[in-house]
Amino acid sequence: MWQKALDLTDEVNLLTKSFPKDELYVLTSQIKRAADSVVLNIAEGCTGQSNPVFKTFLSYSLRSSIEVVSCLFIAKRRKIVSADDFQRLYEEYQSLTRMITALRNTL
Repeated sequence: MWQKALDLTDEVNLLTKSFPKDELYVLTSQIKRAADSVVLNIAEGCTGQSNPVFKTFLSYSLRSSIEVVSCLFIAKRRKIVSADDFQRLYEEYQSLTRMITALRNTL
């Protein structure tokens, strides 16, 4: 799960390279921070924390994942990302969200 989140943050970073300059401090920054937050919260939560604390960090990660998806929807509406890129990343983040939710539910 952490590796998938890490791979996806790289994909989001690469995708944002094509975003228009006027989105640099708006959507570009927001989606990159949210994607980074997914992987960072998974990492921070699993480092010697109790299960309730890890569950809290997984909840933060889950929220950030949903934020990435929302940013993708905005980018699609603004015609910044292609339908193919949107669909691919949407499906990847759906999968990651299910993984995070399943792990959180076991704790």
